[in-house]
Formats: sequence, structure tokens, C-alpha cells
Amino acid sequence: MTVSGVIFLDKPYGWSSRRAVNEVMRCMAEISGVRPKAGHAGTLDPLATGMLPILLGEATRFADHGLNAKKSYLVEIDLSYQTDTLDKEGVVVARFPERPLAHAQLRRVLQDFVGTRMQVPPAYSAVRIAGKRAHALARAGAEVALPARQITIHQLKLEWLDGMCLALYVACSKGTYIRALARDLGERLGLGGCVTALRRLGSGSWGEEHMVTIEQFRQRGLACMVPLSDWLRDLPVCRLNRTMACRFVQGQRLQLAERQRGEVAVFTGTLLLGTGELRQGMRHAVLHPRKVLPSARVALTSKQRDQGEPQ
Repeated sequence: MTVSGVIFLDKPYGWSSRRAVNEVMRCMAEISGVRPKAGHAGTLDPLATGMLPILLGEATRFADHGLNAKKSYLVEIDLSYQTDTLDKEGVVVARFPERPLAHAQLRRVLQDFVGTRMQVPPAYSAVRIAGKRAHALARAGAEVALPARQITIHQLKLEWLDGMCLALYVACSKGTYIRALARDLGERLGLGGCVTALRRLGSGSWGEEHMVTIEQFRQRGLACMVPLSDWLRDLPVCRLNRTMACRFVQGQRLQLAERQRGEVAVFTGTLLLGTGELRQGMRHAVLHPRKVLPSARVALTSKQRDQGEPQ
């Protein structure tokens, strides 16, 4: 039995992303008797809950499609203290006296964070330094200095404010650290900025309505799985006839009368072949295969053999 697709897991509090993948694989073994290759698209800290796309089988080759997607979060922040990890799991390193915060003042400050800016990742993060994870170095007592990276905050909305605690809705680009956002907001206000709760609400065009808990997955099984073709639904579609499709799955470049350029999902009929990139040629667009599905190659080769066509 071949399994390929995506599970949008509502990751529970306390699980690492790796554990979430392992739990889904364990459920798959119970449901179908197979343990397909599996991975995730976008790490969530154990503190965080919510959307964690888990890719199974051939879908693991397309994890970057989710990694590059815009993310949305609901985060709760306590401005009265700060920890070494920038969340409530860490050691308290500073406390700040309570002071009144005005909604209008806070909204003005938040607006300054919207747009493209540079952000320094937390020392306790998965960023690699000379091949080692920053969080491993930080826990070993090493001085961790990470370079700033460019991020984009698309939307930042104050949901509620209660004393020194607040909740924000955040829509942001890949690579954005919400803990770093909380830190920077606190510094701007002259306060702390400790994340006390974090939930990922969505990734790309996938939202809370698509999530399933691990219990729901155990009960409903493969009915919870989204086909790979749906996972790639944000990509423009390029359709090939069967002759062209056979050439595409063999890795050949194709000249096409296409106007669009860039990455595309490639189909023949309803069969997903993989992804390609349309580039401008001398006279026509040229389709360059990027990721070809082995199952599509097998399906087309089998059909040729059954119909007695030359391969």
C-alpha cells in the first residue's frame, strides 16, 4: 500500500515537532500496516500548539512548499518579565514593575513592526552555527551571537490587553520568530517580553478548519489525509498531453506555448507528475522538471506497456 499526502496536525502543547511526526507514523502503522517516510513543514516549539503540516510518502519531497508559506499565529505575551529562552519555559533573567499601558499607545508601537525588517533570532533556536544548533550551544553555556535576517510582518493586531499581559494576532513570512517579536516589542516599550502561549492558526491557504487532532486521526485514519495535489494548490497548473508527460517524467525539458513563468504544478489529466519551472526560451517557454514523482513515472510507463506503445 502506497501512502502519500499531508496531515494538518493540531499539535498539542508539550510535543516537539519530531514527536508529532513519530506519533503520526505510529498511527499510520496501526491504521494501514505501513510506516511511510514522514517529515514536517515548519517547526513548532513544544510550547506552541496548532498547525503542523506532516507530509507522508512522496509528499515529503515538497516540504519546502509549506516552509516558504506565510504563517499566522495567536500569541500571548507577558511584559512583566523576561527569560533566557524568551518564553515561560526558561529561567527568569529580569523583572519589570507594573505600569499602565494604553491601547492607543500600544497600537501605534505595533504598527511600527508591520512591514519588512531585520530580526535577530533567539539564542535558543534551531539556527545552525558551524553545524551546531544554537539552542544546544546556548544550553552548554556558550555565547550565542546570531546575525539578523530579513522577515516580513504582514499584519499585527492587538486582540486584548490586561495589565501587563496581551494577545496579538500575527501574520508573517517564513523565518519569523514570534519569541523574538515579543522580545523586540518589550524592548521598544522598556519592558520584558515573554511568550506565555503560542498557537499557529494557519500556513499558506490552510487554516484551523483543516486541522485534525491526533485522536481524530486515530479514529478517521486516511480520511484525514489531504492529497499531494491539494497541498500544491497554490501553484499555477501546467497540463501536458500524455506524450509530453512521458518526456517530462524522464527529466526532459519541454518547449511549450505558455505565457506564465515560474514554478508550476504539472499534470496530465488528473495525474500529478510533479513540479517544474517555466522559463523564457528563445521563442517559447521552456518547462524544466524540478521534482518528478516516481509514482507518476511508474503509472505512465505501465500504461505504455499495457497499450503496447514504445517506451
